[in-house]
Amino acid sequence: MNVQKQPPGSVSQVRDQATLVAAEGVGLSFAGRQVLSGVDLTVNRGEIVTLIGLNGSGKSTLARILLGLLEPEAGRVWRAAHLRHGYVPQSMTIDPAMPLTLHRFLTLGGKVPEDEMTSTLAEVGLQGRSAAQMAQLSGGELHRAMLARALLRRPDFLVLDEPMAGVDVAGQAQLYQLIESVRDRYNCGVLLISHDLHVVMAATDRVVCLNHHVCCTGRPESIVGDPEFRALFGASVADRLALYHHHHDHDHAADGGVVPLHKDHHDHDHSHDHGHEGHAHD
Repeated sequence: MNVQKQPPGSVSQVRDQATLVAAEGVGLSFAGRQVLSGVDLTVNRGEIVTLIGLNGSGKSTLARILLGLLEPEAGRVWRAAHLRHGYVPQSMTIDPAMPLTLHRFLTLGGKVPEDEMTSTLAEVGLQGRSAAQMAQLSGGELHRAMLARALLRRPDFLVLDEPMAGVDVAGQAQLYQLIESVRDRYNCGVLLISHDLHVVMAATDRVVCLNHHVCCTGRPESIVGDPEFRALFGASVADRLALYHHHHDHDHAADGGVVPLHKDHHDHDHSHDHGHEGHAHD
C-alpha cells in the first residue's frame, strides 16, 4: 500500500488490504466559496458506494480529488499502491463533423487487442458497433462507450459520474445490472455518483449523502417486496432499485451553515436540507 505524506495517526493506520482509496477531512474551496468541508469517504475492493446529492453539492469535485485530478486544501487522501482507475464522466461532447469511430475512440490511448476489444464491447452491450460514428451514438450508447473505454484499463477503482442522467427507469435497471456484473468480474471498487436523492442501485453497499460535507451515510432499503412498485415497473426493474432514507442530525441555514436539529427529530426531509443548494463546482 502507498501512503501519501501521512503523519502518525492518519488514515493509513486503519486501512486494510481491501481499501482502494480513502479521504479524511477533505476540504476545498473555489473563489472563496467552500465546496467541500471535512469530508470522509472510503471505497474498498468489491464494494459499490453511491454518492448522492443535488447539483452543486461537490460530488464531482470529490471524485476528482479521489482520482488525484485535484489536490485538496485540507485533509488527506490515501490510495492503494499501483491503483488503476477508470473514470466515466457525466457527459462528453462529440463534434458531429469529426469522423471518429467507436473503435478509434477506444484506441486513442494506445492499441487494444481485437479479442479484448470485441469482448469489452460485448460486455457493455455494443457488440458489432465498433465501426459506428461516435457522433451518431444515442445517449445511452455513449455512456456505454465511455464505460468500455474505462474497462479497457482493467480498473481497480471505477468512478461513474451520473451514468443515469437522461436514462429512463427501465434503462437505469439495465445499467445497474451491467455495473453489478462489472464489479463482480473485475472485483473492483465502484463509486457511483447520482443526483437522485432517494432511489439508488439495489446492489449498493453504502450510500453517502453529500452537501459540501457528509450529511448522512447508510445502507439502502430493498423495494423488491413492494407490490405497487413491482406492478408499476415490473420485477426486472424492481430487483435493481432500492430506496435510501436519510437520517440527518442537522439542517442548513440560508447561508449554508449547519443548524443542529433537536434530539427528538428523526428522519429528515432531504429537500429541506438542500433547500439552499445550487452552487457551481459539482
